[in-house]
Amino acid sequence: MSDQKKSTRIVFMGTPDFAVASLRALLEAGFTIVGVVTSPDKPAGRGLQLQESAVKKFALTNHLPILQPVKLKDPTFLEQLDQWKADLQIVVAFRMLPEIVWNRPPLGTINLHGSLLPQYRGAAPINWALINGEQTTGVTTFLLKQEIDTGDILLSKSLSIEPSDNFGSLYIKLQQLGALLLVETIEKYVNGQLSPQPQVASENIIKHAPKISKETGHINWNQPAQTVLNLIRGLSPIPGAYTQFQGKQLKIFSGTIMQATPQKNTGEFETDEKSYLRFACEDGWLCIDEMQLEGKKRLNIAAFLAGFRFEK
Repeated sequence: MSDQKKSTRIVFMGTPDFAVASLRALLEAGFTIVGVVTSPDKPAGRGLQLQESAVKKFALTNHLPILQPVKLKDPTFLEQLDQWKADLQIVVAFRMLPEIVWNRPPLGTINLHGSLLPQYRGAAPINWALINGEQTTGVTTFLLKQEIDTGDILLSKSLSIEPSDNFGSLYIKLQQLGALLLVETIEKYVNGQLSPQPQVASENIIKHAPKISKETGHINWNQPAQTVLNLIRGLSPIPGAYTQFQGKQLKIFSGTIMQATPQKNTGEFETDEKSYLRFACEDGWLCIDEMQLEGKKRLNIAAFLAGFRFEK
């Protein structure tokens, strides 16, 4: 291990399990993590018990110092951050940092993002790559600056999106790929082997990745079946694409396309009440494989139909 690698003092900032893979990889690679910044504990579940972030749980297990600021410009937090004497900060799935934080260490702040920048800047790059039917995505490391996800690129790695991928499976693949890329990035960066490259792209060809809202998941059946299926894949297993069905909300987690000309209006369904339930799209049928009716458990199509009584 190089002396430079051991002597570089790193502060890691992240919250969900996506970030845990990167933090674990940095520790296993021998980097010196002097502290971890993560979100404050939040009430969750029926009893609204305070829940620690995935990153906090991992940091506690590995005896790493932790800060959980409510406000990132809080003078007390900044003073505590300075006590760690960081040379470099790493951000993975945290929150937007003010300049007073990202510009603090001498080597700056490196961010890992779940897309091939400049495409899919924003909060939900994995979801939107699937929703838009992309066949390739990846991960990028870059130096933070003020405008979100626009800093100079250090390294990137691409990954093919399989037709069977959904948000859950792609999340795991990019989580692992991102951890490997981050280790490679920092090893080269601290040894002066990387020259940051400005992001170059025309605004009219950039696809964005805004936060997923409730309305994002509402299925519009007046679209091609593939477009509907891509939405389902991009929101499965969470938060789930949904439609109205027999007076209740129906979440759809997976399906297949049947090429045919439906003899029904878009959004209407057909079923034999035993083995299939399919909805008419603009150019074919979307056949449901897994779903969850409001107030019920997630089921495959056969189990769902075995217990469901259709309104006549």
